[in-house]
Amino acid sequence: MRVALVSDCYLPRLGGIELQVHDLAVQLIRAGHQVTVFTLTDGPPSAGDVPVVRLPSLTGMPLPVAVERLRYELAGFDVVHSHSSLVSPLAWRAARMARTALITMHSLPGSTMPWPVAQIDRYAGNAQWTAVSETVANRLRRSLPKGSVKVLHNGVDPAAWRATARTEHRPTIVSTMRLARRKRPDALLRTLEKIRELTPSAVDLRAVIVGAGPRERALATEVRRSGMASWVDLPGRLTRYEIQALYASADVYLAPAELESFGVAALEARCAGLPVVAMASGGVREFIRPGIEGFLVHDDTEMARTVAALLSNSTVLERMQAHNQNTDPVMTWERVITQHVAAYTAQLALSERSLASTA
Repeated sequence: MRVALVSDCYLPRLGGIELQVHDLAVQLIRAGHQVTVFTLTDGPPSAGDVPVVRLPSLTGMPLPVAVERLRYELAGFDVVHSHSSLVSPLAWRAARMARTALITMHSLPGSTMPWPVAQIDRYAGNAQWTAVSETVANRLRRSLPKGSVKVLHNGVDPAAWRATARTEHRPTIVSTMRLARRKRPDALLRTLEKIRELTPSAVDLRAVIVGAGPRERALATEVRRSGMASWVDLPGRLTRYEIQALYASADVYLAPAELESFGVAALEARCAGLPVVAMASGGVREFIRPGIEGFLVHDDTEMARTVAALLSNSTVLERMQAHNQNTDPVMTWERVITQHVAAYTAQLALSERSLASTA
């Protein structure tokens, strides 16, 4: 099958959508499909074995010449799979142009500020809406009562996250995120302070917050100001291999975001053997069952108390670590690719029937 993956943002820019679109392309190619990524992000004409068409833009909007090239190029594909965040003009434009299109929503729209999914749906035409989790799908369904929204999960390779042997270490809490307000890194610092208060002073606690972003400098300033620099590390952005090594010397993973559409970083940490403590409001709950793979909480205070209790109970901690280390989640790439190909095939058949009925 010839598949076009369209994402406004892509490698070498690093982020959740960027990495997942790349991994999806790699896995589809390995499964025997022909894949090209279309994006507005500057960079080389390929990312590893993935061909990339990089289109010109101005302030995040595709230029007219980009639109014309996109129209020409997409005509050669069986399926166009657009990957959308809250603002994705290229992805929406591609869905509108394509005869057979799917749109996957990667972000979780806030409940207090309406997101114009109905207007985007009308603009895109006959595209099939999908979402990376049931949490996102349910939010979309509220605005698309007559339209079905399927779930196409993000994927993970569990073996890659178990490749690094666990090492002796001091009790360590980790979190990986883009350091932006939406991910709540500042709230995470306050939660860590509370965990430190609830943990016996004799415990040589350590915390590591991995990532970069607009809150990076302010976060570093607050760590120094609050006296947390002796036990809280901010190493910035790390490679996957460095993160894998970090997880092998850690105990618990925290996911403080309240609008987490899926939580790829949390899923990777779970595969590495870490219990995940996350907000119950996001998509993390689709692979974290309370008391089995981790815990789901409703506020920062509950998160702090849960983590402090978990660190003090080695029996529960080690049981969860062993379970996560030895049990695959549902979202392995093998299953996720089967899921995607089935959705592509169904949408292609629907488009062909629609074309035949109008002939």
